[in-house]
Amino acid sequence: MISRRPLLLAALAAPSLARAQAPDRVRVAVFNVSSALPYYVAVERGFFAAHGIEASAVPLQAAPLIVQAMVAGDVEAASNLVTLEGANINARRANTAVYVALNGQNAQYQMEQFVVRAGSTAQSIRDLKGARILSAPGPANISAARAVLAANGLQEGRDYTIQEQQMGVHVGALAAGTFDAAYTLEPVATIAERAGAARRLETGVIATHLLGRREAQAWAAGAALTGKFLSEKPAVAQRFAAAWAQACALIASDPASVRPLLVQHMQTSAELAPTIPLVNFRMVKDMTPAEIADFQKFVDLAVAQGVVRDRIEVRSFLRAL
Repeated sequence: MISRRPLLLAALAAPSLARAQAPDRVRVAVFNVSSALPYYVAVERGFFAAHGIEASAVPLQAAPLIVQAMVAGDVEAASNLVTLEGANINARRANTAVYVALNGQNAQYQMEQFVVRAGSTAQSIRDLKGARILSAPGPANISAARAVLAANGLQEGRDYTIQEQQMGVHVGALAAGTFDAAYTLEPVATIAERAGAARRLETGVIATHLLGRREAQAWAAGAALTGKFLSEKPAVAQRFAAAWAQACALIASDPASVRPLLVQHMQTSAELAPTIPLVNFRMVKDMTPAEIADFQKFVDLAVAQGVVRDRIEVRSFLRAL
């Protein structure tokens, strides 16, 4: 009589084997502007899947909400968390948001910028005296806008007014004339310009007016993992970072091949997608000492402005994976 025991053992082992081979699920908070592109590249090009990661997006359209989700354990990662928000929470709760990649922004790698409504006579930021200005949402964004305006001799209340507005209303608010100017982000700035609702006034304003060098890079957002995720699942975190690095490399080497994802995921028209500016997506492990020094200066300025509560060494929340 043939023993059934080996077959029974094999059957019992099969579910365990399937579980062992199942991909690791990672919930990723996504702020849906163009700096979220590596997330979509890693998903759509199969980089996450190849590294055994099942990534799921949790759309959150303000940095404070992303931080709250990371603290609450509702997400393990963020695609493009504003770094000043990350610095602020890490100054209070160390290891909350640990960055594995940062996004460089300046006049070449465009993200933050001032635009004015169609018909405005303003030629420089100094010309925004008397303007009603809207800002991208979140304390870090509106504080950066105020600091740039101050660097150009403008004082809130005396020379201008400013209000936070969700990204989805920027184009309409400018077209309607509700606001005269905006501190906004990509791809909204390009969409507004092409729609005839706005004209670019100046891009890369953080590097030029706050860091003091047009060629400097403001490391204003990036991909972050929670400290809990890093400590409890270091191998999964390493694989997540490896997939992210592949996405960043593809964007740098062949941006045309991934720009259609702006259409698919970011409400960008097929006509505009080839021209939407992209930031400099950089893994922390590839950053130079000078770039990290610029990042430290950026955060120190935010401390001086009261945006970040306490001084913090940026290296304390960077991880070279």
